Amino acid sequence: MTDRLTGERLVDDMTPAERARAERVESVLPALRAAAAKADEEADFPVEHVALLRDAGLLGLVVPEEYGGLGGTLRDLAAATFAMGTACPSTALAYFFHNTSASRGLLPLEAIEAGLFDEGEIPVVRAFAEKVLTRMASGTWLANFASESVKSSGANITIATTARRTEGGWILDGEKSFGCATGVADHYLTTAKLDGYETAEGLATFFVPRDAAGVSVRAPWDGLGMRATANNGIRLDGVFIPADEAMTIPGAFTRMLQMSRGSFVGNQLAIAAVYTGCAQNVYDVVIEQLTRKTFADTGRPIASSPMHQVLIGEMTKDLETAYLWVRRQLLLETSEPPLRPKPEVFRQWRLGKGAVTEACFQVALGAFKASGTSGAMMGGVIGRALRDLAMGLVMTFPAERGRLEVAQLVTEARQNELFATAERS
Repeated sequence: MTDRLTGERLVDDMTPAERARAERVESVLPALRAAAAKADEEADFPVEHVALLRDAGLLGLVVPEEYGGLGGTLRDLAAATFAMGTACPSTALAYFFHNTSASRGLLPLEAIEAGLFDEGEIPVVRAFAEKVLTRMASGTWLANFASESVKSSGANITIATTARRTEGGWILDGEKSFGCATGVADHYLTTAKLDGYETAEGLATFFVPRDAAGVSVRAPWDGLGMRATANNGIRLDGVFIPADEAMTIPGAFTRMLQMSRGSFVGNQLAIAAVYTGCAQNVYDVVIEQLTRKTFADTGRPIASSPMHQVLIGEMTKDLETAYLWVRRQLLLETSEPPLRPKPEVFRQWRLGKGAVTEACFQVALGAFKASGTSGAMMGGVIGRALRDLAMGLVMTFPAERGRLEVAQLVTEARQNELFATAERS
């Protein structure tokens, strides 16, 4: 019987190829775990982790082998971010966002195969998509910058950063408020709207070199959540980007999104796997502590007290809830043939994201209660987990927004069923 890999706690039916890739992830976990406390205390991404992950070949985990990658899928990414989440959630989150960049390569190529681009567009789209994938596979760390501080009532992400044409390329202006690996990544894969467009048809993607003229780092992010993600964000002031470092065909962004299986660009559940890994770790730590420590008068384990038994039962239920939602979403987004149509898969994710993150936070809250004042340390596993998992309650969208959207989808569909037109007799 081979030793069980950390990633197999989430993806428990790995193929031999998936297990080989998961072994690469397993090899970096000791170093991630050893650096986690200091990274959190200093709120500083451990830059040595870039070389660590690059040398393990993991920056190309989900890049097809034909472009130099490991050929992994969403199953591999979920297992990887889960495993890293048990060791250093901050690194796991930054690594997740690096891998989301692959969608800017994979989805356009799928859209080409689906006939969504014409003959004149295909060479440009293919060249940019392949550039994304080959750079990732060669060890380039990409930070995926989409989110901004600008908000609108009708969308989860509003893009105000602009791109205006100039000789030989484009000029970018704007500010990105959220994006892991600020000052760490080699390139910021940046979403902006083309000058003259006000809809999603004008969204475009640009390779922005970290040290390009006009790129600056926003104020340090002293966040409640994962503190060592280098999540400061960037400012772009008249940044020139050559034409061949951009995907600026109007409508290309929206066409590629048609190819995702469910969530936004098809890999969002891997962020839920980060939180689940973090929750699993704090659960393991507190159970070990409570069963090892004993009451001075009886010699019985602290875990045996009625109060602790209730808390452990609740924590176990919440952890299993997170696993169920993540595994169901993973099945829906990777099964061949698809089990459900895309709208149903999307609806499931809008519910699932909130369900997972709330359940994971409850695990940490239960661990905090069960450990008492001895666990109320900012630098301890329990204190860090409480702060790390708080991020999941608000990142991208809170659970309440997801439930509202699902309720609207369900009721509007039902309303359409209740009303019909009648033919004249």
